[in-house]
Amino acid sequence: MRCLYVDLDGTLLGPGASLLTAADGDFTLLGVRALQACHRAGAEVVIMSGRRQAQVFEDARLLGHSSYIFEAGSCLVLDGEEQWLTGALLPGELSIHDQMQAAGAPALLLETYAGRLEYHDPWHRNRDVSHLFRGLVDAFEVDALLEREGHGDLRLVDNGVVRSRSERLAGLPQVRAYHLVPRGASKANAVARHMRARQYAPEEVLGVGDSREDLGTAEHVGTFWLVANAVEKDPTMREAVAGAPNVRVAGASYGAGVYEAVVTTLAERRA
Repeated sequence: MRCLYVDLDGTLLGPGASLLTAADGDFTLLGVRALQACHRAGAEVVIMSGRRQAQVFEDARLLGHSSYIFEAGSCLVLDGEEQWLTGALLPGELSIHDQMQAAGAPALLLETYAGRLEYHDPWHRNRDVSHLFRGLVDAFEVDALLEREGHGDLRLVDNGVVRSRSERLAGLPQVRAYHLVPRGASKANAVARHMRARQYAPEEVLGVGDSREDLGTAEHVGTFWLVANAVEKDPTMREAVAGAPNVRVAGASYGAGVYEAVVTTLAERRA
């Protein structure tokens, strides 16, 4: 195993976005031990997240990693060099976030899906690329709307179930987080870009995550693992992975699930 691509929130990080908190709220070192196992095996670790760059940069620095993926695959930072996957939308006088705002796409979605979609306050603030929403919509339906209304260069990313909601969303059966990003941006594309740069073969790399966006990386990695809390929060995830030969579901949640994926993979490779 030469590389682990791992999501942060809901995967490596436990409840409260804590590396040291287990699913039951107890203290745990299993997420750290997963990283230690990768280090001992000589495997690189690349964190991938929907968080903005300033946050992911600090997380990567604290963990000692030189490459990371931020804002749902909008950019890969490879040994300090930014590689944007946002097509014609690039940071300049205006950020990509502000360019999307000026084009009117976020306002279109908030108006069309009033009562079903809202900004994911306060985490939607100070972002470089994506507009971060929460609610419950059909991402494919939204993409079709964007295409019809002249915003075909954008797409809506489903980043999984969240707990935060306002009173306006109180009647929804569940609330999910969504990122509005340039169409070429995805964690899968960022992982593929990193693999090409490092010359990693699919069978040499592993992916772990908890959302449908994370699941997209299964197209490129040898094996992709969903942590147990992914299917506990969203049982439809089992349907999404049915028949996928390289997708496995861990028996443990959060960092413990990452540890399970890493040590199982290393043991199977040795065998």
